[in-house]
Amino acid sequence: MSDARPAMRPDPRTLLASAELARAFTLTVFAATFGAPAIRGAAGDVTYATILAALCLLGGAMLVTRRREIEVLHLAPTTLVLLVLWAGASVLWSTDALRSIAGWAALLGVSFLGVVVGHVRDAHQSVRALGDVLRWLLAASLVLEVLSGILWDTPIPFLGIQGDIAELGPVQGLFGSRNDLGVVTVVALLTFLVEWRTRSVRPATAVSSVILAALLAVLSGSPTVIVVAAATALAAAALTSVRALPARRRRAVQIGLGLALVVLSALAWAQRFAIASALNGRADLSLRTDLWGEILRLSDDRPVVGFGWFGPWDPADAPFSTLNFTLGQQHASALNAFLDVLLQLGWVGLLVFLVLCALALARSWLVAGERRSVVHTWAPLTLVVLLTVSVFESSVLSGAGLLLLVLCAVRAGQSRSWRERLERVPEPPDGPARTQGGRESAG
Repeated sequence: MSDARPAMRPDPRTLLASAELARAFTLTVFAATFGAPAIRGAAGDVTYATILAALCLLGGAMLVTRRREIEVLHLAPTTLVLLVLWAGASVLWSTDALRSIAGWAALLGVSFLGVVVGHVRDAHQSVRALGDVLRWLLAASLVLEVLSGILWDTPIPFLGIQGDIAELGPVQGLFGSRNDLGVVTVVALLTFLVEWRTRSVRPATAVSSVILAALLAVLSGSPTVIVVAAATALAAAALTSVRALPARRRRAVQIGLGLALVVLSALAWAQRFAIASALNGRADLSLRTDLWGEILRLSDDRPVVGFGWFGPWDPADAPFSTLNFTLGQQHASALNAFLDVLLQLGWVGLLVFLVLCALALARSWLVAGERRSVVHTWAPLTLVVLLTVSVFESSVLSGAGLLLLVLCAVRAGQSRSWRERLERVPEPPDGPARTQGGRESAG
């Protein structure tokens, strides 16, 4: 009996490398980041930070255990590494070094979690885990809104729920604001539809999930949802057309789509006031443009390096207190991810961020156009959602938005990378060329 006991003792390395732990880890990461507003409201920032730190430690242990499967060079996209390093370096010239360190730690932690998920789960598994988490969070949001607005008839302040569902909204659910709920519903709709097309869940589950997300999107009353949904629908139609073309014609069509995107973006910016008026968002856009103009003016004081990385603003700290005092308002972000990066990391940081987003979108779009499985369309269309939202919100720079951006960038880099060309060995006479390690890179 004494000899049998050691043999029955579980091996920690086996557990850390197991598919079961990888699935549980991915579900927990999605639940923690998407449920961050509820966690912070119910238990405080320290609890949320502790959860992220514990997940990072576990994720690091999982990567170490799987180190033979993962090369350090292929761990994360180069542009993501540069962005995180530049944000860390900004502590040296920040207006508040301690808060910058805290903001950088949050950026590093969430980015690391996205990298881990990208390596321990494949595309199907990631989409499936995200669908499960969003189903539960949206269902819980609807239940709490009904309890607050109809049965109890009282708000739930620590969750940010106002209890206005009886008046058909706007509702916030577990996500803190109607705009954040609206964005989550669009991501959820996309995820649920991909699940449906890939038959990852039963048809009844898929249909009920889509109805739930659509209902909460309407109840959120967010004008941002309309713009994001329209942009995503156009991108989905274009991608579907590309996927239906013969391979020899795709290149020309892809170039044409790229040029069309530039033209449409320019036209949309030129007609932004007319679009906002049509969406009943003129006053909201005026507030944003006033803020954006002041950010551009203030950025001229430190155009190259910015004021240091903080992530979400503390309105009482410089330079954000200066902006809020000048405008007579209380903003917690630039309401535009690109201008937020410009203010905090300067033109250097903005350039790196733009390259990160552009490469992730281009790579994932090309992969989705070439591969037959519908699951590959999830990454480029999710990036379209995130980048469209980034024009109106800064949510892509932290929490769930940052996690999805990193995950999509890692996914895209695993299939297409400049490192593949550097590492490709000459083709032998009797077979195709192979890359080092026989795997795709993540850069």
